[in-house]
Amino acid sequence: MIADIGGSSFEWGSRTYVMGIINTTPDSFSGDGLGADLDQAVEQGLRMVREGADMLDVGGESTRPGHTPVSAAEEVARTEAVVARLAHEAIVPISIDTYKLEVAEAAVAAGATIVNDIWGLTRSPGLAQLAATNNCALVVMHNQEGTEYQTDLMDEIKRFLRVAVDKAVGAGVPRERVLIDPGIGFGKTAEQNWIVMQRLAELRELGQPILIGTSRKSFIGKLLDVPAGQRIEGTAATVTAAVLRGADVVRVHDVREMSLVARAADRMR
Repeated sequence: MIADIGGSSFEWGSRTYVMGIINTTPDSFSGDGLGADLDQAVEQGLRMVREGADMLDVGGESTRPGHTPVSAAEEVARTEAVVARLAHEAIVPISIDTYKLEVAEAAVAAGATIVNDIWGLTRSPGLAQLAATNNCALVVMHNQEGTEYQTDLMDEIKRFLRVAVDKAVGAGVPRERVLIDPGIGFGKTAEQNWIVMQRLAELRELGQPILIGTSRKSFIGKLLDVPAGQRIEGTAATVTAAVLRGADVVRVHDVREMSLVARAADRMR
């Protein structure tokens, strides 16, 4: 399955692609929030491309536990100019990490060609039509309030993602441009995150490219008892595991290191 996204061709299953994270927030859990520094955000993105990023994901609202929500207007103010500059200066597709339709509309108008929705079209179903109309790719992630599951964890995740994919395809997004994300760190305990990692290959049943983001997350920190800035080894282990279980895209902070990890894991796969 081959997808054209923002002028770049992605052959899902041929290798693992790397998505670099650009946080334009002052309160990122990982300590890499850039705040309002436009030039620094753009330089970080360009550096990530040089280090091997195949796409860049720009976010303007922290999603860490206990984060302070921001308005759509504030999120646009944080991301629009960064997206516009990177869309002009970088040679890879730019993603907007938001579940808010107004934010995504501004980013797509500025040049974003991927919409990364952490609520899997449950908060803003109009994101699917936006992606379809503008020839964008769409990432739908599993998420929920709380960590209680009535049945099998992975069965519920797959059911949620099937519904999201059907919504996206029904709105006109080509199936090859719809990526699924199991939502590591969202609506899950640390133990549940490890279960998702162990059973990640089950998502292949849905027939969609898989994106996963484990980079520096707290389930790694809890296991290894290290702060966010010291989780690169744990991230490398989870990236390797994800690749071996069929991930198509890994979303990471440490692009240079994880690009090398992904290449080695691809060889093993």
